[in-house]
Amino acid sequence: MLELAFTVEDLARTRFAISPLWEIVASVRLLKSPRARAFHQGWAVETEQRLHRSGNDLGLLFGLVDPAVWYLPDLLSPSPRSPVPDLTSELAALRRLPADQVRADLGVLAYARTNQIGSLAEAKVPRGPDRRTPERLPAGPIRDLYDDPETGLDRLANELAAYWDLAIGPHWGRIRALLEGDVLYRARQLADEGHARLFSDLADTVRWRNGSLFIRHRRFGGVRELSGEGLLLVPSAFVWPAVFSSAIPPWQPTLTYPARGIATIWEASGGAVPEGLAKALGRSRADLLGQLDLPRSTTELASRTGLTPGGASQHLSALRAAGLVTPHRVGRIVLYARTAAAEALLVAAGQRSDT
Repeated sequence: MLELAFTVEDLARTRFAISPLWEIVASVRLLKSPRARAFHQGWAVETEQRLHRSGNDLGLLFGLVDPAVWYLPDLLSPSPRSPVPDLTSELAALRRLPADQVRADLGVLAYARTNQIGSLAEAKVPRGPDRRTPERLPAGPIRDLYDDPETGLDRLANELAAYWDLAIGPHWGRIRALLEGDVLYRARQLADEGHARLFSDLADTVRWRNGSLFIRHRRFGGVRELSGEGLLLVPSAFVWPAVFSSAIPPWQPTLTYPARGIATIWEASGGAVPEGLAKALGRSRADLLGQLDLPRSTTELASRTGLTPGGASQHLSALRAAGLVTPHRVGRIVLYARTAAAEALLVAAGQRSDT
């Protein structure tokens, strides 16, 4: 069990971010863990075929992501500075990591490979000088990264970019919409019921009690005093059924949790609306409401309904004036969501059409 002890300042500094880089890392881990593919089997098969056809050498990336080890090197996912960074900025941050930090993370990895269960206190030990670390790392790309971090980070960034183009980039619009919808939902929870409700609804293995967040890990535990650093919350499409935490200093404490709606991520979403509602609102406006089962942008809604972006924007303005949708800015994108009144209207119209 990992305990994250909060101060008032930590609650004030808790924030959300969406990380393209983390989605790469989590999806690689999923590819190497067949039992975790419950919602992603089709994507996994397609991605494996693409990777095989490409012939790309991804040995460093796939070597660092090892599901059999309780530690995933923090260097793979530097904390995002903005709520919705792009992959280019995240890879630039990775390339700038100090050599000492890279070697420290690989020291923890070497320790984790020889210790099936770890504690926070023990995991800090390899961050001091340890001349045995290189010998404990497997020969090849990981050892090369330890010996020459600058060259190794450049290779790692190139592998991450190549993997993105094959595995995540073609689906990023769908994945990003899911993650942004989750952030919007959590923001509503925080506004309506506070941090206790927010934390307790992230996953079954996460609980808030007496000023601390308790995260149940199978092979890792300890107590981490946050001391004003705050907690970074990162939704992911690929981590289910687990949660992942980064709590080893000096990295910012981070909790990565399964985003809501992953069970339907690869399904066609949005459905037919009741005919009576279409007659009352007009077909285009009713269709827009039907597509808002998840928060979506004007551009995506236009693509899904066949409207022009300008036409979708006009209809959304009318629905907003009627109190049926609300806009929410997430990073540089505005997402529209149905209001409680719209949900009630859809339910009532659906019940009416069934009678």
